[in-house]
Amino acid sequence: MNPAALIPPDVGLNAAIAICMVAFVSGTARGFSGFGSALIFMPLASSIADPRLVAALLLIIDFVAAAPLLPGAWEKADRKATAVMVAGALIGVPIGTYFLSRLEPVTTRWIISAFVFALLMLLLSGWRYRGKDHAAVSVGIGGLSGFCSGLAQTGGPPIVGYWLGRPIASVIARANIVLFFGASDFFSAVSYAAAGLITMDAIKFALVVGPVYAVGVWFGASLFGKASETVFRAICYALIAAAVIFGLPALDGVLR
Repeated sequence: MNPAALIPPDVGLNAAIAICMVAFVSGTARGFSGFGSALIFMPLASSIADPRLVAALLLIIDFVAAAPLLPGAWEKADRKATAVMVAGALIGVPIGTYFLSRLEPVTTRWIISAFVFALLMLLLSGWRYRGKDHAAVSVGIGGLSGFCSGLAQTGGPPIVGYWLGRPIASVIARANIVLFFGASDFFSAVSYAAAGLITMDAIKFALVVGPVYAVGVWFGASLFGKASETVFRAICYALIAAAVIFGLPALDGVLR
């Protein structure tokens, strides 16, 4: 099959190439540091194509990439604690999806840029939740993450900030994070499908962008241990900041 036939008609070849480049960079960030893919991908890719298509595209390719991690996470995670947080995502994801499906693309892009900037500040602050375990707090953080995921697939920072701050082994914290996002992505897939966001265009386009993203993840993982994590994280933060700036709708006239 001609790869060009997999590109949505309203995207175009040049835009598809640009989105693939963004996917490679964001995949590299995820493969090396374990975070940052959505925070880089969403502002930039949604400045090139409809945010609805871009969010569905990222959901598909990232869900496929993360699926092999779920069996191991299920064995190691604190499933009871994770289930409480997942309950919040069950509420937050449909609300975020509703806004994504109803808002105008330009408005959605402004919101995505604002959300990503706020989440970048959260990452830079080094915030970790050090308080006591409360079901209401867990549900609230899960709901916030679910809302961010439903709107723009950017639900990582609140969950990472919470679980990595808990007094538990890092292997359990990471398993909880992986398991939470497995459930959150499932909710997003159901919610997106119900809202008509999982289209054939998104599925076909994922066949083009997905392999590029996977290569980026592999490349980033291959750099782990060969480069300074501190330096690479600083680069990731700079890329996220650049993605916010260049993804601003106000720059359309400058960039196009």
